[in-house]
Amino acid sequence: MPDVERFRPLTMGNPEPGSAFISFAYGSNMSTRRLCERVPSARVIGVGVLKGYKLCWHKVSKKDGSGKCDAALTDAAGSEIHGVLYEIALAEKSKLDRAEGLGAGYDEKDVVVECQGRPITARMYYATNTDPSLKPWSWYKAHVMAGAREHGLPAAYVAVIEGTEAAQDPDATRHAKQMALVPSS
Repeated sequence: MPDVERFRPLTMGNPEPGSAFISFAYGSNMSTRRLCERVPSARVIGVGVLKGYKLCWHKVSKKDGSGKCDAALTDAAGSEIHGVLYEIALAEKSKLDRAEGLGAGYDEKDVVVECQGRPITARMYYATNTDPSLKPWSWYKAHVMAGAREHGLPAAYVAVIEGTEAAQDPDATRHAKQMALVPSS
């Protein structure tokens, strides 16, 4: 787990109600480094489990045509997604919305995530444009893996992510730029 002092929740030092929101990250935003590149105020609250959903890699990326992560609602018994809960300054929400493509492939909703045995309501992005034939680029999968390892997600869950087939991004410059952001393990 990350250093607790470094990731003290914003509300502990900022008593203003409505100054932050809680986000549930289950894809590349699990990587604290990647998320903080997008929204520097992000602070880890903890690891969470979202029941009744499954992780899919079928969200159509408008930017690069690859598959991105989605939390797909399912009634399959035992389905759950592991991820990371972040507290983010409300002033930065529009930056995260743009980075995620809110309204252009992702929408958002509030979900109840279990964190350390207690329910927490969090905002989550989910795909609205999917294609089950898509694969993630290898650099995108590396971001997801980095976040899963960083936050100590269960080994069996990490193994499923690791077993996901990825494709090589034909844009070598984009690949190199994204891989430079992936923390070394």
